[in-house]
Amino acid sequence: MRKKTESAAPVVVIGAGMAGARLAARVPGVTVVGEERHAPYNRVLLADVLAGRYAPDVIALPATEVRRGVRAVRIDRADRLVHCDDGSVLHYGRLVLATGSNPVLPPLRGLGATLPDGVHPFRTLDDALALRAAVRPGARAVVIGGGLLGVSAARALAECGAQVVLAQQGEHLMERQLDPEAAALLQVHLEALGVEVHTECRVRGLRCTTTATGESVRAVQLADGYELAADLTVLACGVRPRTGLARAAGLDVRKGIVVDDELRTSDPYIHALGDCAEHRSTLYGLAGPALEQADVLAEVLAGRPARYEGTRALTRLSLRAGSHAHGTQGPDALDLAAFGEARPLPGDDVIRLSDATRGAYRTVVLREGRLAGGVLLGDLGAVAGLARTWQDDEPLPPAMSLLHLLTDDGGH
Repeated sequence: MRKKTESAAPVVVIGAGMAGARLAARVPGVTVVGEERHAPYNRVLLADVLAGRYAPDVIALPATEVRRGVRAVRIDRADRLVHCDDGSVLHYGRLVLATGSNPVLPPLRGLGATLPDGVHPFRTLDDALALRAAVRPGARAVVIGGGLLGVSAARALAECGAQVVLAQQGEHLMERQLDPEAAALLQVHLEALGVEVHTECRVRGLRCTTTATGESVRAVQLADGYELAADLTVLACGVRPRTGLARAAGLDVRKGIVVDDELRTSDPYIHALGDCAEHRSTLYGLAGPALEQADVLAEVLAGRPARYEGTRALTRLSLRAGSHAHGTQGPDALDLAAFGEARPLPGDDVIRLSDATRGAYRTVVLREGRLAGGVLLGDLGAVAGLARTWQDDEPLPPAMSLLHLLTDDGGH
């Protein structure tokens, strides 16, 4: 086998999502292979496409040269080759896996390898466009999953005029980010829009009927035997890192593709970043960490010293007011932000401020003299100062100064 040098072959990126596009924008001469037919886009704004606020071209990322609609099927590590489903073979000096994640399809009765008509995942631009084409005013839509994605989808469908039911297996909405009080306020907001919210609700299966074109969903069956009539069913049950390509190539894979502080896998010529990467036993699954990883890797590939030491990620969600498809005006927008650990542990201190008249709620958790996490809902004026204090991970200022952070704009 001939010896290869770093300059003999380009950087190849498998995956044209936000992480892959960000890296390509910062590293010249990169070849990007992307399965989707669309140009790279901002996945955070998919609910806005579903609601009809943005056209697909509005959420497109700055132009990046991508081989669209091409899937990488095998990595030959010995010869540093990527084999694609169109028959092409790409030679690399460094390979970057930005393969992202797949939506989790729950083990429901009536849900096979081929989704019945009316059943939609909500992960890609094609998913959003398919839902947008299918939804009609008055349509009965059931969203399974009350996390960030499920809440966004339910709000967008309601804006389209659908009759929406949100089924959440956990005790409250957005359990990963929100405490029970903030989740209750979020639920009130959704219900004011007309979304029917069921928590601690276990879905057992789908009831489908056979049509000329195949199976079509008619209802969502709950574990207690109750049925929710459904013309549309949205699966928002979380995501799972796409690791099949890496695993088949013999790379170290646990929950995700294991990487070090230079985003390097167990093969020194292969890196991974974004949803598929597991760094220091952590999977992020968020846009912010993926973009930060891409920036670090761009420096590494340029031969400059850089290390990724993890991201203290802030989750933000804006449920905006907008006109429904049937012409009525939705309730006021609701903004929320969550960071760190919002659930206190024994021995933690909690500072909480609530203003029902303004629909504002703020809570922070203090642990061993540091800010451990917090939730802000409604008025986000204080989020910048709180986020900086949390990200710096420094001992907190005196209590009155922290109260100032909660009640002011954090110095802006």
